[in-house]
Amino acid sequence: MAEHPLFQSAQTAQTSLAAETVFAEHGVVSRTLFATASTRVVLFAFAEGQTLSEHSTPRDVLVQMLSGRCEFTVNGQPHTLTAGDLLHLPPGAAHAVNATEKFSMLLTLSKV
Repeated sequence: MAEHPLFQSAQTAQTSLAAETVFAEHGVVSRTLFATASTRVVLFAFAEGQTLSEHSTPRDVLVQMLSGRCEFTVNGQPHTLTAGDLLHLPPGAAHAVNATEKFSMLLTLSKV
């Protein structure tokens, strides 16, 4: 499936993250907002109870919580995140997500 980011690197654009956030009743919805060879920005919306099993990425990760609450487990260490929180994961960090309530986040992946 081809990815169609909302923003293109050669253009100036604006959007409302609240308006772009779409929740599914029992699922996880993601939307790539921006993608280049070195950076990817993805908007996620999780229904309460949804999870992502443990995984890792070779990129730096920044998680910016927009709404709600979740638990991010990083290298076995739990982190409770709420709206306004920012979490950095170094490359290769094993992490998992549990939506303790409905939440949305902005995920930025950066390659050095």
